[in-house]
Order: sequence, then structure tokens, then C-alpha cells
Amino acid sequence: MNDFLAQLRAVVGARFVLTDPASLLAYESDALTLFRCQPAAVVLPENKLQVAACVKILHQAQIPFAARGAGTGLSGGALVPAGGVILAMARMRRILEINADGGWAVVEPGVVNAELGRQVAPLGLRYAPDPASQTVSTLGGNAAENSGGPQCFLHGTTSQHILAAEVVLADGRLQTWGTPTTFSDALDLRGFLLGSEGTVGVIVALTVRLIPSPPSIVTLMAAFDSVATACASVSSIVSAGQQPVALEVMDQKTIHAVEASVYRAGLPKDAGAILIVEVEGVAERTHKDAAAIEEILRQHNPMRIEKADTPAKRIAVWKGRKGAGGALGQLGPDSFVMDGVVPRSKLVEIMDFVYEIEQSTQLNIANLFHAGDGNIHPHISYDARNAEQVEVVEDAGTRILRKCLELGGSITGEHGVGLEKQHLMAEQFSADEIQIMAALREVLNPQNLLNPGKGLPMKRGCAEAFHRHHRSAT
Repeated sequence: MNDFLAQLRAVVGARFVLTDPASLLAYESDALTLFRCQPAAVVLPENKLQVAACVKILHQAQIPFAARGAGTGLSGGALVPAGGVILAMARMRRILEINADGGWAVVEPGVVNAELGRQVAPLGLRYAPDPASQTVSTLGGNAAENSGGPQCFLHGTTSQHILAAEVVLADGRLQTWGTPTTFSDALDLRGFLLGSEGTVGVIVALTVRLIPSPPSIVTLMAAFDSVATACASVSSIVSAGQQPVALEVMDQKTIHAVEASVYRAGLPKDAGAILIVEVEGVAERTHKDAAAIEEILRQHNPMRIEKADTPAKRIAVWKGRKGAGGALGQLGPDSFVMDGVVPRSKLVEIMDFVYEIEQSTQLNIANLFHAGDGNIHPHISYDARNAEQVEVVEDAGTRILRKCLELGGSITGEHGVGLEKQHLMAEQFSADEIQIMAALREVLNPQNLLNPGKGLPMKRGCAEAFHRHHRSAT
């Protein structure tokens, strides 16, 4: 232990190798606190050469390790087994190059999503993927989980906006996958990397696509008496051939939490649900599309429809939506944020099922989700000090995800499999499909040192390395 730690300190400096209990406590889980396992050390490299040197040391010592961004992940994907090491990328937060003419930028993995947006906005550009955590989540983490966000209905998820990635392999070799300027006949290892949850390489730089900022944006907010009606209106909008940039639903419990928080946005508290619809593009087209969408919304008898006709009002609406996850922290000391997907035509059915689960279990469940692509995010508030309640929460989550599969959906849309959903992988994929995925991963991670036990089913003994966490009542 002391030998490899001394080598790591020689690479990054003693102050950037953390081993004291107080520091390690902050890294024992990501935002899914159901799983906790404290690492032996946390290393904060400053650049890609330090990352490569650290990985070589860990590979030689046969120490399991994982890269970590801001720790906002929601599937337990940024944990290492006892004795493992976390490579925290927080110091690697430089924007290395912005090519406005080419429409791309090169960034280090620790760059915060929203910070890139702020830097390129004066150039009339933006980075489209916008997870709700974008003010704190990092681009490296977004790439590892293939994050989405409200705008993914029109612009797609992270994978559609990463042109190339520089990675350190599990043995310390440095490679570049993809290119910002030319097409390649090589295997798309860039695509294999995105969404692989940090199990095939450590991202040390990303070349991201930048798109022009829209000249016109129109944001509508429709209040309905129920989530079912809001979801039905989403299906009508899409069926009519409309292509808004975002279609977001929040239920009444979420609305009340937002309005009781610092994120309050003047949302209608009497509504059973609200639907946020945003269109963008050339002014004449956006206003025409917004009018057509408003007509479709009125066919579903909304309680009211409001237009955010000033930039301040639009910012307020999105502040409420993107701050909703934080606002829901008022409802309990712990939260389990789910991530399932169904076809849009099945949104009403899956949400009815979620509310059935809430009633039968007496759990506190709030809902906000990317209705445009059928990606639901039930927020279950609970108290981890109550071991029985924790079991009920996990069982409820499993039942909801199984219902997503039954309806033709998926167990994850953007949070990844991590540790949370491994027990359901065999219900979505065949044994042959899982074997192929495992074999592909083994080519790049043959000794399973790089983020071991994530994304694919583990053997029982391995799974026990990441113990469930029940806090004591004291």
C-alpha cells in the first residue's frame, strides 16, 4: 500500500493524494447513496500525462481504480471496491481550444457543462446537451453516462455531440479515438466509449460539437389537471409532426417543492402537472410552430397556457425545472432518483403504474421527466436509517423498471446501469448479448481493474464489495 501511494505522490504531489478519513468520506458514494464503499485513496491529477502515469502505477500494482467527475451520477457508477483508488478529475478543468469556424472545442474532462456554454455563448455558439445537473456535472461524466437532458428530444444525447476523445487505457497507454474534422474508416471506438460508464478508458480530453445559438426561442408552459393529460398532449404534439427542442413534465408534488425553494419560478401550484414546451430556430418559424403547438395543447383542455415572452421569464421557468431535483431534497433525508424509458405512447400507462406503486407502498414519490423521449425520473424520498423502508424503496424501483421493460422500454435512459440496475440486465438482454458486451469490454480492460463491476452483471462475491448503506439513527 505505502509503495504505490508513494509512487502516486511522486507523480501528482503529496497534497493531491488524499488518504485521510474525512476526505475519503466525500468519495464513498455518488448521488445514489444506496451504495457506499470508501476508497483507499483519492488522486487528483492535473493533466493527461499525470493520469497516464498514475494508471501505469495502479496497473502494475494491480489496484482497481475508477475516474470520477463531480459525483452527480445516480447509478453508483463512481465507486471502487475496498482498497481501490479514485482518480478525481476536478483539477482537469481547462477549455483547451475553441474552433468557432469548425464548430468544435477541446476540453478536459473536469470542465463543467454549463461553463462551456458560458464560454462559447459570446461567439454565438452553444453545447446542446443540458442535463439538469449541468451547473455542476462535468463533461467527462456526461460522456461516461451518455447524459441527455431536456434538449435531447431535438438535439440528441451526449453521444451525438462528442467528435473525439483522448483516453488513457487500463494499462496507461494514451490513445485518441475519433476526429473533429474528417471521417474515418476505423472502428468507432469513440462510440464504444460513450456510455461505457468508465469501464474501457479514462477520458482525459474531449472534442465536442458546438452548434449555433438559435436566433429565436419560444417557451410555453401549459398547466393541466393531471399528469396523464400532460402526457397525452405530448403524444399529440409529436404525432402532429412538431419538433420542439424540449417537452418536460413536472407533477404537482414537484411543483410545490420548487415553489417552496430558492428555485421558485411562479409555477401554478393548483395544477396537477405542467408541461414545458420550447421551440427554437428562425423567428418566423418558431412563432408559427409555437402557435400550432398551442392549438394542440388547447385540445386537451389545459387549465391555462403561459408564454415566457421575455428572457427573464424563460430563465425563471428553466430555473424551476432544473432546480427541481434539489428542491425535492426537502421531502426526505435521502432520495432515490430513477431513470427508466418507455415509448412516448406508453407514458400515461407507466405514470399510472408509478402512482399505483406510491399508493401501495406509501412512499413519497415526485415526478419530473423528459416526456419528449419517454425518459421518466421518479424521485423517491425516504430515510436510509429505516432499513425496512430502504428495502421497500429498492423493490419499488425494480417493479417500476420491470414495468418499463414490459411496455417495450429500457431500464436506463441517461443515468447508466452502474450498480443500481445490474440485476435487471438479464431481463432486457439475452445471455448471448451480455456475453458479447463483456467480451468487448475485456479487450480494453482485460484484468478488470478499470471501474470493476459496473454496467454488467457481477458475480455475487463482487457485488458484495459495494455494500448497501443504512445509517445509524444516532
